[in-house]
Amino acid sequence: CPPQTQPVLVIAAHLHCSASPPNFVLLFADDLGFGDLGCYGHPSSITPNLNRLAAEGLRFTDFYCTSPVCSPSRASLLTGRYQTRSGVYPGVLYPGSRGGLPLNETTIAEVLKPLGYATAMIGKWHLGVGANGSYLPTKQGFDHYLGIPYSHDMGPCRNLTCFPPDIKCFGFCDVGSVLVPLMHNEDIKQQPVDFLDLESAYSDFAVDFITSSVKKKQPFFLYYPAHHTHYPQYAGPGAAGRSLRGPFGDALLELDNTIGNLLATLEEMGVINNTLVFFTADNGPELMRMSRGGNAGPLKCGKGTTYEGGMREPAIAYWPGTIKPGVTHELASTLDVLPTIASLAGAKLPPVMLDGVDMTELLVRRGKSKRETMIFYPTSPSEKYGLFALRMGKYKAHFYTHGAEHSATTPDRDCPATAVLTAHDPPLLFDLEADPSENYPLTLEGDPDLQAVLEQIQKAKLEFEASMVFGESQISKGTDPDLAPCCNPQCSPRPSCCRC
Repeated sequence: CPPQTQPVLVIAAHLHCSASPPNFVLLFADDLGFGDLGCYGHPSSITPNLNRLAAEGLRFTDFYCTSPVCSPSRASLLTGRYQTRSGVYPGVLYPGSRGGLPLNETTIAEVLKPLGYATAMIGKWHLGVGANGSYLPTKQGFDHYLGIPYSHDMGPCRNLTCFPPDIKCFGFCDVGSVLVPLMHNEDIKQQPVDFLDLESAYSDFAVDFITSSVKKKQPFFLYYPAHHTHYPQYAGPGAAGRSLRGPFGDALLELDNTIGNLLATLEEMGVINNTLVFFTADNGPELMRMSRGGNAGPLKCGKGTTYEGGMREPAIAYWPGTIKPGVTHELASTLDVLPTIASLAGAKLPPVMLDGVDMTELLVRRGKSKRETMIFYPTSPSEKYGLFALRMGKYKAHFYTHGAEHSATTPDRDCPATAVLTAHDPPLLFDLEADPSENYPLTLEGDPDLQAVLEQIQKAKLEFEASMVFGESQISKGTDPDLAPCCNPQCSPRPSCCRC
């Protein structure tokens, strides 16, 4: 290869010349808190495979999702764009939603397809089903799909078994919805889904995909957005009752077991050294579920809020021989995954405004992050209010704060929904290195250095909001019960008759 002058180009040139195109395995947990993994300090979580990834890979301490709830966070991960641009707001999509991730948005799978990559997804989509499955993964660049197209609590829980031999799922969930379906590509394979066999089905599907791709000498992209550890927790015989942490711990252990199976397959097929494995999660823990809801560690509040507990997530990048073991305190985000994968694969970026930056230099050379700021939008963003908070360097400014039902039950009065929307002028300013719990707002009076920091943050806020064009809200298009997936669409009475 000819010599390159720019360091990232040198890295990319080396990777492209020394081996076949790299493979990518993207692991995305659900409602997982910053403090939930053993490698992030939880005393009773059993996560040996994730602990191995952290010990042998790069563990992030300052990694963020873009929304404290599911659908918008997933849209940002797959497109490298804030959910406000794609229109996946406010809140989340439902089984009968008319909208979904717009088809003119470009996903990671669609970025890789022109280069001959095989693409597959297992697990939770939650970016829309639509009329005739118009928003399913197979319409967004994925060759193969096995999973539940939305959150698995979006259906009645009481009639399902979550733990063997016959322990009913905890809670009521969405009683009036269709039974939760398992889809293969665009067809319903099972309704209701059998939770006890679900993870083994996912594992087998993913193993087959990796094995088949390697045998065909085809580079691959596997996206695994897990249902774990979202409520209601479930686990099959391989994990049920085997953790020290009850149902949440069992669910987390089952996720970890699947990750172990994927790693073993990569090793057996001889591609572990040519595969980037990246793990993170969609949003913080659902504290309202108490011990069944996850743990944000030292961070404030959780799911549904723009405090750190709602949007700072565990993240690990693992690539033996390419990424050296260690810990990074650099600022990074799910937005950065698409540009990074595109850079490593030598793919073209989508011709749209991207909010992500390439992490290659950070991952491979342990260099500085290109990310200068992180924007915090609430679950229901609007042009009227704009962003709620902004992080620049170690400082975070809150322009608005709001509690959330998802973060109820904690002693902190700022977390539950009773903490109403509050504007802050001047904004609340925190030093997240000294105070990651956001307990002690800094005093600006008499401190010209902090006043200068706040001026920089205010300038960055204005520049960002000037660049933001809100896409048409997909969730505001409403719902139609007839769009909810039903394996026997002409049956009656719906939704109870949707069984197969």
